[in-house]
Amino acid sequence: MSGSRYRISGINGMLLMLGGTIGLVVLSICANSPAMAAQPASPASKATTREKLKPFLDRHCVDCHDSETQEGELNLAALQFDPADVAKRDRWITIFDRVRSGEMPPKDERRPDPVQLAKFLATLSTSLDASFDVSHPQVSGGHNAEGRVLSAAPLSRSAASSRNSISLDQLMAKRLGSHTRFPSLVLNCSDSNSSPSYTENGAMIPAESSASRLFARLFVDDAAGVKKQKAARMRHGRSIMDVVAADAKSLQPTLGNGDRIKLDSYFTSVNELEKRMAASEQWINRPKPKVDQPMSISQASADAILQLRAMLDIMSLALQTDSSRFITLHLGNGKNVDLEGVREGHHALSHHGRDEGRLEQLAILENAIIGGWADSVRGLKKTNEASSPLLDRTMVLLTSNLGNASSHDNRNMPVLFAGGGFRHGQHLAFNRADNYPLPNLYLSTLHRLGLDENRFATSTSTMTGLKMT
Repeated sequence: MSGSRYRISGINGMLLMLGGTIGLVVLSICANSPAMAAQPASPASKATTREKLKPFLDRHCVDCHDSETQEGELNLAALQFDPADVAKRDRWITIFDRVRSGEMPPKDERRPDPVQLAKFLATLSTSLDASFDVSHPQVSGGHNAEGRVLSAAPLSRSAASSRNSISLDQLMAKRLGSHTRFPSLVLNCSDSNSSPSYTENGAMIPAESSASRLFARLFVDDAAGVKKQKAARMRHGRSIMDVVAADAKSLQPTLGNGDRIKLDSYFTSVNELEKRMAASEQWINRPKPKVDQPMSISQASADAILQLRAMLDIMSLALQTDSSRFITLHLGNGKNVDLEGVREGHHALSHHGRDEGRLEQLAILENAIIGGWADSVRGLKKTNEASSPLLDRTMVLLTSNLGNASSHDNRNMPVLFAGGGFRHGQHLAFNRADNYPLPNLYLSTLHRLGLDENRFATSTSTMTGLKMT
């Protein structure tokens, strides 16, 4: 499951990044993300895929990679298409990466037609979908499970309104978020404030959906008058909470045991909120870091891919300036996409019913999404901090609450995990029929932060096969 070179068809994700000191960033795409292949490819489908790839390879790649030249020890004439064979699968993944990045064919050779390039990548990506055989135990409910992707709180279709619990990013922010101006950032790429981030009491944290507002909030200093107003509002809010807390305490002698437990939980939340407000007040008069505004912000529009890239650019700056260490980005699928070869919306395509034409469109769209995610990860690798790449101190996780959106199946969730000083470049496969607990990975990330938690949600241990470098 670990390693950023694996693509997935089905995303509602989490992107964990560390800036300065270890922290978390979460990228989530939406409950309506597309499906991964439900069955292993048959011999006939393997042959059909190879035939679909052949015209592009013959035109652009075989001259350098036939049985005689074999540049890079790659012989396309003899390479069979068999995703079940790990060695062959890795070769095709490498081909996909090099073609998509423009490295193959070489830049001094004739460039592929954009439409044919998109079709080649779509065909190959759809055929290489990776299932990682993990999920959240006791979580079902189809779309309703979207809010559980980071909390792993049990949910069933018959109890869709059951209470949620604290999400992974907010648990980390609660324990370690006081070191930065923003304990956490909760973001959304669509025109919605929905998010997978939840408080300890099961309340959803509304997301910021504007790239320009987010940039201003992080990097543009407020005017003196605005600072005074903010400070006054915080002091006023804290005094109101003091009054409410005093009134609530007077009720304690009259309450039963169950109500007292609820009241104690309320007091805990109020106390934590007061601490966060006090910390925020201390930041008001400190100057914000100065950075150049990314060009992607001015390009962000109603187009989902442009909005995604703008948000990712700002998230990277937030990490580099240590403005926040815990960031969640929910992609959603409500915005339009302006991609050649894509004629339908993301939501409609996610309910593809295994229709080949829709799957091709879906692969083009999600290749663009994964491309933005991958570019962001590469940017972290190129950015040095304390003489080492920022990626080495940045956990990056991308996942979906649905393994198959077309059938609303919450099992076999696709997962990509990179960075954070872990050993990557591997595919951790488990059991499709009896999934491995994804909360085990969450527990591993908590331990990586130095948080001595015994468990997270329904975890049974730390992640099997995930080791430090």
